[in-house]
Amino acid sequence: MEIIAFILFLAVICVLLFGFPVAFTLAGVSLLFAFVGVLTGYFDPALLHAFPSRLFGIMTNETLIAVPLFVFMGVMLERSNIAEELLDAMASLFGSLRGGLGISVVLVGMLLAASTGIVGATVVTLGLLSLPTMLNRGYRTEISTGLICASGTLGQIIPPSIILVLLGDILSSAYQQAQLKLGIFSPETVSVGDLFLGAVFPGLLLVGLYLLYLIFIAYSKPDAMPAVAQQDDLDIAAWLKRITRALLPPIILIVAVLGSIFKGIATPTEAASVGAVGAILLALFNRRLDMPCLKDVMQRSVRVTCMVFMIFIGASIFSLVFRGYGGDNAVHELLTQLPGGVVSAVFIVMLLMFLLGFILDFIEITFVVVPIVGPVLLTLGVDPVWLGVMIAINLQTSFLTPPFGFALFYLRGVAPKEIQTKQIYKGVAPFIAIQVVALMLIAYFPELATWLPEKIY
Repeated sequence: MEIIAFILFLAVICVLLFGFPVAFTLAGVSLLFAFVGVLTGYFDPALLHAFPSRLFGIMTNETLIAVPLFVFMGVMLERSNIAEELLDAMASLFGSLRGGLGISVVLVGMLLAASTGIVGATVVTLGLLSLPTMLNRGYRTEISTGLICASGTLGQIIPPSIILVLLGDILSSAYQQAQLKLGIFSPETVSVGDLFLGAVFPGLLLVGLYLLYLIFIAYSKPDAMPAVAQQDDLDIAAWLKRITRALLPPIILIVAVLGSIFKGIATPTEAASVGAVGAILLALFNRRLDMPCLKDVMQRSVRVTCMVFMIFIGASIFSLVFRGYGGDNAVHELLTQLPGGVVSAVFIVMLLMFLLGFILDFIEITFVVVPIVGPVLLTLGVDPVWLGVMIAINLQTSFLTPPFGFALFYLRGVAPKEIQTKQIYKGVAPFIAIQVVALMLIAYFPELATWLPEKIY
């Protein structure tokens, strides 16, 4: 029966590779295996009776309300022209330095990650606004494309991140299961706020590594990232006004959302509503809000939210069938019997997620793999916040790894035709390596993820 569970897992991946919708693939393949199992006597149909209660749990989960609100906030900020103003302001601040435009793109990506968190929108916006400028200023194509893709994916790890919201909910359930298995009947909890706090330093670490790489390239290969001549007739007052107008609104919004969570004033769901209202006010401030804009933002938010929740429902059916065939016990035995103990188990799981990132996207991995391996690793004593941050950074690489990295597709769609796809692939390779380095640093120094939540909470 355990072999059937792993065949189910492989069947789901194979069907997904043919391009079928994720939610219906998870549910359809799982129900097919369950039906065959009932006919052959290998599967107990009573296990499926738990699905309505799981569905009701998804519907009544207050944490997941943050998902549509954060999506709405991100889409609204995308329409409010915030990215263009930030990029212009940062370019005027760092553009005269060698590699200054690249530094500007990273910092804008960081600010957009902390205010929108929508990877696709960030990559497309940076590609449209900064790629032509970087190429015209003499930047190498590989560096420009790789930098834009990597900077656009910072929304995966820098809070408020939708993936951290989803991971927070899944890991919370997994952590309670793990403690109950260990005989702890008053289990501790891990929240989305814990993951947000845990991701702050790792996110800044990743930004710092990007900047160090750019500075190294700028000074070791000056032709790859040339400096831009500074204008002589610079009006300091006008420049300061421009910088303030671009930076102040998004920073206020970031402080309002994250500050309310970190201070314990609001839950992530309540803070998400603050962010949604703040995004509307920011769009009004920039004179970008009208009825067509509001209609488009709401439609896009509903589409993304429906996709996420449909995948969540399909993953619940998959989880029931996988456990019905004894897959969870098989995974537990496999990981606990590895030589090297918990270190080997974490390494194998991280390697599996990294390799799956080449063919699956982060939502599929989150809903399919994490519920299976999460309880096992947490039973072995792994810190849930550290594990959540490690998974989030690992899943970030799935946006960059060819052939199915979504950031590559997003940039390919807006890049000039003369840029070859292999140049984009070559450009993201150093940034994938940087993300792996960040992953190893956090693995070796877990305090990077655990110190801030312990200090504040």
